[in-house]
Amino acid sequence: MKIAFFEIRKNEREFIEKYFENDKKVSMKFFESALSVSNASSVKDFECVSVITGSEINAQLLDKLPKLRHVSLRATGFEPVDLDECERRGITVSNVPLYAENTVAEHAFALMLSLSRNVHKAYVKAMENKFGIEGLQGFDLRGKTLGVIGAGRIGLHVIRIAKAFSMKVLVFDVKRDEFTSEVFGFEYADMERLLRESDIITLHAPYNKHTHHIIDRRAMKKMKKGVILINTARGGLIDTKALVDFLDNGTIAGVGLDVIEGEEIIKEDNHLLYDDKKMKKLASLVKDNLLIRRYNVVYTPHIAFYSREAFERKVGTACENIKAFMEGKSQNIVS
Repeated sequence: MKIAFFEIRKNEREFIEKYFENDKKVSMKFFESALSVSNASSVKDFECVSVITGSEINAQLLDKLPKLRHVSLRATGFEPVDLDECERRGITVSNVPLYAENTVAEHAFALMLSLSRNVHKAYVKAMENKFGIEGLQGFDLRGKTLGVIGAGRIGLHVIRIAKAFSMKVLVFDVKRDEFTSEVFGFEYADMERLLRESDIITLHAPYNKHTHHIIDRRAMKKMKKGVILINTARGGLIDTKALVDFLDNGTIAGVGLDVIEGEEIIKEDNHLLYDDKKMKKLASLVKDNLLIRRYNVVYTPHIAFYSREAFERKVGTACENIKAFMEGKSQNIVS
């Protein structure tokens, strides 16, 4: 099988070449650019293409790939692929449904611990050759109430970690699973109770029209004074202007952000690795955002998903999907 990999970085290519090194039935070609109508002719006789979500797979493009039988997405999202058109032409599409759930959850706790133990402040002081402990007293997570908004795959990993810290966990989710609640040892609550009782609130909900500014001014007014807020999901879940005001009045004591409002163009985390335009957009947002310059705000540049193990799971699963297709098996098929 001839396989073309698009939107490829050096470490990905090395991983893929090693994965297929003993498979004599495979020939591969690698491209740093996205797959498009302008470069499709270079792989017109290929049976498989592997892309992320920067490549738009539509009828016009597929017309130039008459031998294509499989599209392997090295990503979770498949919005840029015309699934109906692929199905009509007998082309299967696979994705990577899971790869960074525990990774993002662990990063949420990295932000949480940085704020609870003033790690970021201590680091800055040490770089200034100031080694006094004044202003660095933190607090224990043990016994605190963690409010988790969104108990999907990432949220459940967060809950598991929280229980290891002996935290009480309240969960708000539109879907309730009492069996899961019992097994993981958390309690479902309505939003008002979660906001009122939580010492720390962490967001793990998807971003859509229903969750836009789910943490707005009204929600912040209901929060316990001194609450810590963590967001590793999407920036648009929080009203930034209201957040600044509630940091100023002391209701919110600290914020840990891996995402900021305005970066909703980044629908798939991996865009940051491949799309220079989106990287520049994010850089501009960060530069202009006064929020992240505050002493009680810890910001990381959308890296919650970015661990070595998550990378290997993502690329490895995409390769396994291709191998399964070659063997006539179905694995992670979305169309």
